This record gives sequence, C-alpha cells and structure tokens, in this order.
Amino acid sequence: MDVDTATKRVRAEYEEMPGLALTVPQASKLFGLERDVCRHAIDRLIGTAYLRKTRAGTITRGER
Repeated sequence: MDVDTATKRVRAEYEEMPGLALTVPQASKLFGLERDVCRHAIDRLIGTAYLRKTRAGTITRGER
C-alpha cells in the first residue's frame, strides 16, 4: 500500500476511535500496514498536527 492511501486509512481509524493511543508497531498491526509505511503515514499526520506523539511514545490525536 502506498503512503498516501495508508495516511488516509490511519486518519480514518483515528476519526472512528478518537481515544486511540497506539505505538507505531501496534498501529501497524491493527491497521494491517507494513511498519515502515505506517510510520511514514503517522509522521505525515504528526506533521499536520492531526496526530501527536506522547512522552510515553504512543500516538494519539492532536489537540482540538
């Protein structure tokens, strides 16, 4: 799967489950994405402030 499609998928999952807090490996497994593709998608969404990385290393939705 390409990164653009994966980014849309990750965003949709976080839209559906706003309290979701996952590490990249957990997200990769849950969303059925290769780890590198998932990491790139998450990095893109962090770059837009849609997602954020906590001190504990989990990825959550950014502040609204």
